[in-house]
Amino acid sequence: MEAIDRLDELTRRLRRECPWDREQDERSIVPHTVEEAYELADAANSGDDAKLLAGGDALVVPMPAVHRVVINAQLRTGPAYEPVADNGISHFLEHMLYRGTKRHASAHDQADAFESLGGTLGASTYVDHGSMAIAVPVESFSRTLPLFAEVYQEPLFNDIDTEKGIVSEEILESLDDDGDPVGADELIRTLCFGDHPLGRPIVGTADNLEAVDRDKLARYHGNLYVGHNTVICIAGPVDPHAVLDALAHEFRGVRPGELPTTPPLGEQREPRFRYIDHAGSQTELRIGFRAPPDLHPLEPATDLLLRVLDDGMSTRLYHRICDEKGLCYDVSAGYEAYVAGGIFDLAAEATHERAEELLAELFTLVRDLRDHGPTDTELDKIRARLGWHFESMLDDPAEMASFMATGILTQVAPHLAERRAQLMSVSKEDVRRAAEHVFVASGMSVLVVGSLRKKERKAIERAALGFR
Repeated sequence: MEAIDRLDELTRRLRRECPWDREQDERSIVPHTVEEAYELADAANSGDDAKLLAGGDALVVPMPAVHRVVINAQLRTGPAYEPVADNGISHFLEHMLYRGTKRHASAHDQADAFESLGGTLGASTYVDHGSMAIAVPVESFSRTLPLFAEVYQEPLFNDIDTEKGIVSEEILESLDDDGDPVGADELIRTLCFGDHPLGRPIVGTADNLEAVDRDKLARYHGNLYVGHNTVICIAGPVDPHAVLDALAHEFRGVRPGELPTTPPLGEQREPRFRYIDHAGSQTELRIGFRAPPDLHPLEPATDLLLRVLDDGMSTRLYHRICDEKGLCYDVSAGYEAYVAGGIFDLAAEATHERAEELLAELFTLVRDLRDHGPTDTELDKIRARLGWHFESMLDDPAEMASFMATGILTQVAPHLAERRAQLMSVSKEDVRRAAEHVFVASGMSVLVVGSLRKKERKAIERAALGFR
């Protein structure tokens, strides 16, 4: 009955939160349900444990041809799920996972235990998720899994003051001499998302860091490091049934818990501009656009839109800005999709006197894609490169484990083949629609970090706010 209740809970949640699900009725859902039933039957008949487990909290991907085993755990955590008074606690807790467990009481003992088995534990915090991962030789896997489970379940939170000193240095790195933030990655999100948690810094603030204590860490860990909020994927030359039994044993003490929530993202109605006066040899430009969230129907097309602009030195962004115009040494684009929203941003640096010209050229590029979409040649090249990327993952257990665990956590695509099919089916018109959806003035924010004269500042602000 517990499994039935969980399935019912998941179904109801999808009907509430998933844009695709909300559009379906009793008739339209039939072909999709039938298709998935056949896929499940095929998986059962073939003994494909990875596929059968894709909807659960644990997943094993057998990769008999590789020589290492990777354990990857993904959790919903980060500023997206933090109250403003606790902003930064996810990142600090990630640091504290290295500070000892019940059986390995010091940071040194813990590191030595992992390194003696041929691997080093890694952990990271992002805007709306966090990860723990390690790669070890096959012969060490059976001894590594208990250590991994120990770190996940039993951190001691030792040496809090020492770690506060380390994290405070991280915070200072993003500030100028007056204590004002200048880190463009964080600032463009803040400009795009305003007071929403998506706009808060991953490392938090000095005041919040000072207020962290053992009790607060323990409460936060107890709320987020739970079964329903975690996906663990193990990839490598392993027996799936044996590994699943081992996972069930080592994580038997983890309680189910609940999924964290983040508030809905309010609408942006007009372009935003911010200038940060910061001494340097160049002016940094960031153009951020509100973009589709994880489960939006245009998310796959927006992924390909990114690749049209920036997937190598021959794609539009680098070719136009660097090769043809010579405006800067490097330029890049990024797309991050979250539960509540997404951001598509362009980043470049130029000399102060060419900053306005650089902005104009970036606008020309996005307008052209919005109005005309990509060419057939561009899309064929992107599909070929995507195919090579997915094939390369079959030889890389680290990439495979991260991809699979993240896909299940976000519900974007619980299997590599599904994500590949998603992206390969995107058409030219789909990419054009994505560009039309993303590249609009009302959802745009422009950040300028540099040392410009007043006349130059006004000119670049007029150019930014004049985008149509």
